[in-house]
Amino acid sequence: MTPETRAAIAFSRFGLGVTPTGYGGALGDPQAALKAELKAPKALSAELSPIQKDLSFSTALPGSPELLVQIRDYNQARRMMREKAAEAEKPKATDNAMSNDMAGGMSNDMAKPDPKRQMADDSQKLPQAVLQAEGKARIDAWMNAPVGFHERLVMFWANHFAVSVDKGIPVRVLAGAYEREAIRPHVTGKFRDLLLAAERHPAMQTYLDNDASVGPNSQANRNAKRGLNENLAREILELHTLGVNGGYSQADVTSFAKVITGWGVARTPRALADGDSFQFNARAHEPGAHVVLGKTYSDDGERQGVRVLEDLARHPATAKHIATKLVRHFVADQPPPALVDRLAKRFTETDGDLSAVYTALIDAPESWEAPRTKFRSPQEYLIALLRATGSPLPPQRLYQTLRAMGQPLWQPPGPNGFSDMAAVWATPEGLSTRLDVTYQFADRFAAKTDPREFAESRLSGLITDATRKSVAQAETRAQGLSIVLLSPEFMRR
Repeated sequence: MTPETRAAIAFSRFGLGVTPTGYGGALGDPQAALKAELKAPKALSAELSPIQKDLSFSTALPGSPELLVQIRDYNQARRMMREKAAEAEKPKATDNAMSNDMAGGMSNDMAKPDPKRQMADDSQKLPQAVLQAEGKARIDAWMNAPVGFHERLVMFWANHFAVSVDKGIPVRVLAGAYEREAIRPHVTGKFRDLLLAAERHPAMQTYLDNDASVGPNSQANRNAKRGLNENLAREILELHTLGVNGGYSQADVTSFAKVITGWGVARTPRALADGDSFQFNARAHEPGAHVVLGKTYSDDGERQGVRVLEDLARHPATAKHIATKLVRHFVADQPPPALVDRLAKRFTETDGDLSAVYTALIDAPESWEAPRTKFRSPQEYLIALLRATGSPLPPQRLYQTLRAMGQPLWQPPGPNGFSDMAAVWATPEGLSTRLDVTYQFADRFAAKTDPREFAESRLSGLITDATRKSVAQAETRAQGLSIVLLSPEFMRR
């Protein structure tokens, strides 16, 4: 394997794709280049937009406590607008005369603002302002990453601990902050810390309805009108830790759901002012000791749930589940068993030290020798395309393009996130959409780009004679660029 091929694998299999500046230091030591990115990069940043200034944001990327205040104020304003709209629809006894305005002949009612239309316009202000800023910050991070391994890890874990903006306004507004606060700071630390941060975040609490879960025998349920919700407990066991075949039962799900009753979202002015977004409500907590996976956990309030999560983070089934998902994501749809076992062993030996696990993955011969059969997901493909052409998209265009390609940002089809399997993305419909997107980009760059030079630089170490020949025979520059961007060397990693 040539140095160019190893560097290309570092950028495609582990990173976000090569840029016009080439492979840089990865050409000499690709493994060292990847390990260098295990040091957390600087925090995301963005500038305040006019809408954010109008909504009195303190920063472009505010924390969850400030966003929860914004959501509260936003919902109050929408309620007032609904009341105004209802009032405006009531017939008025005095409204029986027509008068001409300066435009000539327009009624007073027609000249007045339409409350319903105003409410519809205002209903998108907060989510749009937040999503625009969050999108811009991520585009900058993707474009500026040396190789992109750290950003890929953020994407992997955000998909592992998936939330969806489809849930409604709260999650739509909090999704970006969730990734910044719960995922990004912990992807190179201990799995225990990542797990606790993700499960306690208001976005996760809201998405999986744990904020509304109440212990059957709790003080808050004296009238027996509220119920236990098992969504979060089930997904923690099935998706986030042990895995589907991790050895838990329905009784464990129910018991664990009782343990984490009282966990929820901070809403009191005092808590939000103190910078807290998680809140434990003792009145909603199911009292008593509970048994999860054969172990009895005494009732010490919030700590009861923390202790269960800490044990789940150290469980052998969790180590195997996480190792399998990492190898499937980065190496092969059918993970090599020996590599999975080595990563699971490293996970256990280091008490869930994720950087140690990633290092074992980087050092594994299988990670470099496995055939490049992984198919870039729409998000991975679009980012690689943007980096290859050196042309970022405006946030709104990014959202629209990813939606058209079937992988909208922060909008997975369910709590299990988007699939890592090639068969899900390499469909006729998916390839057709990818073709349309690629042609649009190729048209923009055709006039100033030689497709043969583009192919040699962006596919260095990977390009085949068949692709070279196809590019050379292209009838137009745009067609030649499209062939490069749709080649197996570019689409697969």
